[in-house]
Amino acid sequence: MFFNRSLLTIAVLSGSLLLPIVGIARNAIAEEVSPEMTAPAVQQEAVAIPSETNQVLATRLVLNLKERRVYAYQDDKVLASYPVAIGKKGWETPKGNFTVMQMVENPKWKNPWNGRISAPGPNSPLGERWIGFWTNGKNHIGFHGTPGEHVMGQAVSHGCVRMRNRDVKALYELVKTGIPVIVQ
Repeated sequence: MFFNRSLLTIAVLSGSLLLPIVGIARNAIAEEVSPEMTAPAVQQEAVAIPSETNQVLATRLVLNLKERRVYAYQDDKVLASYPVAIGKKGWETPKGNFTVMQMVENPKWKNPWNGRISAPGPNSPLGERWIGFWTNGKNHIGFHGTPGEHVMGQAVSHGCVRMRNRDVKALYELVKTGIPVIVQ
């Protein structure tokens, strides 16, 4: 598993920005950097998951890039869907069929320019959860929380899929490593 290594590097598909993850036993340091965007926020609400379905696990995730929304399915039933922010022009979120390969609670963020590490938690640039689904063996892309929840519905990231902290925490409870992630 990736989170057992002492150093992982995350980067976007089409660029040279490296996003280091350092982790031991589900703690990680990772980074995705993007400038503050001034575009108006898109208000979208998550589909609530009834409490009696919280124990049900998704069998696949579908990320619809045009809708800027991720759907958690159990077979043919939508368990939940959430608004997301995706990769911006030149840093597009990769399309294809992938697999959840890494899950980290409370990832820490390391600034690639000055090396500073921010504390884990809701104000970390990676928010409260990381769900990695793409790698080239060296670099990674995944779903993660963000304190900049106003960017939902926009193309602003360096390839990763940003989610509101409450939404990525709920999604984290629905998935496990090994389930398919379809990005279309």
